[in-house]
Amino acid sequence: MNDTSNAGAMTPIFPGSKDAAGRRATLGVMGGGQLGRMFVHAAQRLGYFTAVLDPDAKSPAGLVSHHHIQSDYSDPAGLAQLADLCQAITTEFENVPSQALQKLAQTRPVAPGATVVGIAQNRIEEKAHFAACADISGVTCAPYAVIETPAQLQAALEGRTDLMPGILKTARMGYDGKGQIRVKTTSELAAAWAELGGVACVLEKMLPLTAECSVLVARGWDGQVVSFAPQSNVHVEGILAVTHAYEGNMPPALATNARDAAVAIAQHLGYVGVLCVEFFVVDDGSTHGGLVVNEMAPRPHNSGHYTLDACDASQFDMQVHAMAGLPLPKPRQHSPAIMLNLLGDVWFDASGQLQEPNWQAVLSLPGTHLHLYGKSEARVGRKMGHLTITGPDIASVKTVARRAAELLRLPGLDTI
Repeated sequence: MNDTSNAGAMTPIFPGSKDAAGRRATLGVMGGGQLGRMFVHAAQRLGYFTAVLDPDAKSPAGLVSHHHIQSDYSDPAGLAQLADLCQAITTEFENVPSQALQKLAQTRPVAPGATVVGIAQNRIEEKAHFAACADISGVTCAPYAVIETPAQLQAALEGRTDLMPGILKTARMGYDGKGQIRVKTTSELAAAWAELGGVACVLEKMLPLTAECSVLVARGWDGQVVSFAPQSNVHVEGILAVTHAYEGNMPPALATNARDAAVAIAQHLGYVGVLCVEFFVVDDGSTHGGLVVNEMAPRPHNSGHYTLDACDASQFDMQVHAMAGLPLPKPRQHSPAIMLNLLGDVWFDASGQLQEPNWQAVLSLPGTHLHLYGKSEARVGRKMGHLTITGPDIASVKTVARRAAELLRLPGLDTI
């Protein structure tokens, strides 16, 4: 399939150029979170003006952008203002209403387009896409069943015991482990669907998982594709905790298969922009190279934050290049890296009292790169920042990462 919401040739938008009215080239982003903030920094470093549309007056991206349009994502006046200000528009999270992207695409290049964002918003459509392109990607998703109606629930209860034990996931709005319930029996499945409100869901078979990995791909309007090396990820309670990004973080054949599959998925979508494809690595003897595709994110991704410090071009640089129609240079990683996710938990002591993390000790460690997202309040489970450790070799990076994780009392220490 191809995303037809952005049909037509793309004229490059060069840094520092001006439009017919004499205004500096401006790139827009739907969403004002940390991904939008890092996109804004990358665009501004190249010389672009930026505009952010987000309803939060204190959004991290809005606070650092040239323009902040404080409106709802579906507000016609806000969308019109964004389109007037910008020469091209992207999104920083997949739950932006696809109708809003369709509206913007009537007058401006939008990357990624509404069609592919809509697929990523719905697990049912997403899994159907993965299955449809399995022949070219070489990888498919875990066995699953769609449950949207009581009749489909009954069919799953009676005929899909092969999916047990499984995970019932809401088709929409689930992320970081939210909207998911593990089930072992048919009675648990029925109770879980009721607990989730009887909304459209996917029942996915739990597989013998041995690892998780992800691949970042950037694809331009002209079909040019570049990608970063696959990164190995560790999740704790459904939230990314540690990313390992260095040669040998996974078997070479597995890394090649993951990279090829991610590129094939992007090509099949006719995707434009940065796409992250997440994979499970399983050991059941039946899947291609041990890989099962889990989900995709139509944007830069938490697991790619290490590229800011370990590569000569980051995932956000690629996002700017792709949407603006600039060439996509093949990114080069110059240092091994480990990324540690910093949740709001770090700001609380063992008794639950608010405290400032020990940045003095952490930042005295060699090769540490702290990125805080400018959020006004720390809350348990809230993504507040990340810490990337780089170094001359893998052993030294691991040593420093372990010490940093100890100082900050981070989960996943035993995987470093």
